[in-house]
Amino acid sequence: MAMARNVLIAQGALLGGLALALLVREFPGLIREIKIFRMMDDHAGAR
Repeated sequence: MAMARNVLIAQGALLGGLALALLVREFPGLIREIKIFRMMDDHAGAR
């Protein structure tokens, strides 16, 4: 039973690490996208 739990924990850690790595890699692009969306919102609100 303990073995199965350890495997689950290992899988969770691996998945979390992978998600974190992906987020860090995509972060600059995401920041740029957010800035673009904000600028678009500002222009829409100014009308």
